[in-house]
Amino acid sequence: MLLTADVGNSQTVFGLFRDGELVRDWRIATESHRSADELAMVVEGLLRLEDLSRGHVNRFAMASVVPALIWEYRKMCERYLEVEPLVVGPGVKTGMPVKTSNPDEVGSDLIADAVAAFDAHGGPVIVVDFGTATTVGAVSRLGEYLGTAIAPGVLTALDALVSRAARLRSVELRDPGTVIGKSTVQSLQAGVIYGFAGQVDGLVRRMDAELGGGAATVATGGLAGLISRHTETIQHHDPYLTLRGLRIIAERNR
Repeated sequence: MLLTADVGNSQTVFGLFRDGELVRDWRIATESHRSADELAMVVEGLLRLEDLSRGHVNRFAMASVVPALIWEYRKMCERYLEVEPLVVGPGVKTGMPVKTSNPDEVGSDLIADAVAAFDAHGGPVIVVDFGTATTVGAVSRLGEYLGTAIAPGVLTALDALVSRAARLRSVELRDPGTVIGKSTVQSLQAGVIYGFAGQVDGLVRRMDAELGGGAATVATGGLAGLISRHTETIQHHDPYLTLRGLRIIAERNR
């Protein structure tokens, strides 16, 4: 079985694939100080929840935006899973040319997203990933990664606002049902949810115009389900897009 890991700044998502099908996924908090031994305990504990053991895993593929954890995951794979991990980055065959000024700067998670989106929808395609940052990536009709727009993530922006405004407090992120808030909580919810939906629509429309029009738009990430339903431009929601991209890249490097 193939175990995939999308290691983000805030959360890490694992996906377990059998014969190309995603059979289980888990989400944990990312802790950059974790050692290989601790990571092995986490992975083994998750597998045991499904009556599986580390012996069932014979391949491992990951994308990470936390450099400190890459080496620890490598050690964990070699010591406990007894597999050579595939870490998406320079030198790995993705099947997608990166047409930016410095391809090495592009996050491996963004490439995994783009590979999966192009595989599912063709090109041009725009990928919106709602994470610690909100990223909007463009893939050409020929399947080339062209570049990215990066904005503060939903929770990142909310935390920054609350920390700098004495009379505001953190709120549950849910649809208030109106953009005209009648309370501080409702006003914050309206501003964040509808405000970010509008921001994404603006970025997607401009990006689509630069791509020549007609691009499919796919959303992923932890808050994609909440925000994307209030947008006018997002056509598809795939919470497992990054994991599916890692599976495709793993197959291309077997």
